[in-house]
Amino acid sequence: MPFLIALLGVLGAAAFWWYRLKAMNEAANEVADVIGRVQGNIRRKKLRKQAALSPLTAIDDPVVAAATLITAIVAEHGPILPQREGVIREVIAQIAENPKKTDEAVVYGKWAAAQIDDTTIVIDKLAPFQRERLDPHERDDLLRMLNRVAQGGEQSLRIADQRMLRLRQKLGFEVN
Repeated sequence: MPFLIALLGVLGAAAFWWYRLKAMNEAANEVADVIGRVQGNIRRKKLRKQAALSPLTAIDDPVVAAATLITAIVAEHGPILPQREGVIREVIAQIAENPKKTDEAVVYGKWAAAQIDDTTIVIDKLAPFQRERLDPHERDDLLRMLNRVAQGGEQSLRIADQRMLRLRQKLGFEVN
């Protein structure tokens, strides 16, 4: 009889621990599922935020693209001071349909240039956009506008040769 009681005790303990391990396994699986869902939500939110806030992907107007491109390249040398902003406004006003469009393009260009740290990204995204929408003469005008903004303002800026070379390449000009 004591043997039977001991056997029932061992079987009971084994059943108890088996049930406990099964419950812990299910709890661990639920925690892993929750962690996976949270990580997925974080990744999706980050991608949505990046797509929603990407100032370059939102540009669908060549005037705004020109303002953003010029501002980003010039801002590489330091903040855009009022006199240089005035020169940017002058060159954008020559291609914009009205003063409201000029203001919109310059303000958006300054904001977008401030959002993107790397000027190369701006050139790589906006120059092909401009190449598709502008004829060769207008693309050449864009380069002249950039040079005019660099020469205007408080002090003349020298735009790096590599930036101009990359911009010319992306705009579709033959580069030696």
